[in-house]
Amino acid sequence: MILIVYISVAVIAVAFLILVIYLSKTLRSLQNTLDNVAGTLSGLEKQMEGVTSETTALLHKTNQLAEDIQQKSESLNTVVDAVKDVGTSLQRFNKSVGNVTEEVAVQLEKNKTKISQVVQVGNAVIEIWDKWKDKKQKQDKNLMN
Repeated sequence: MILIVYISVAVIAVAFLILVIYLSKTLRSLQNTLDNVAGTLSGLEKQMEGVTSETTALLHKTNQLAEDIQQKSESLNTVVDAVKDVGTSLQRFNKSVGNVTEEVAVQLEKNKTKISQVVQVGNAVIEIWDKWKDKKQKQDKNLMN
């Protein structure tokens, strides 16, 4: 019976030895995998630092561009306001000219007969003046001869 115990202990020892050998190989393989992962993460960390610095620079440029656009937008707003004021002034001027034109037309229509009479009187006066001038020139010619 002791022999069976010795054989059993020997088998257990051999089994434990085989287990330790395979466990050792597995742990070495795991160690190599973890080393590779650590190297990959290290490289990734360096790349992330580069991306972070580029992103920071891009963010600064974007902020500067946004400020520049804001300033130009504010300047453009003053120009738009000025153009709007000019448009309003022109609109008022056009309305005033329209009112004056309408008033002149109304007054012209009201005084149409008077204007016609004044033109007729003016034509009559011009005819009389021309006749008087002709008569005077004839008299002057007769006196000279």
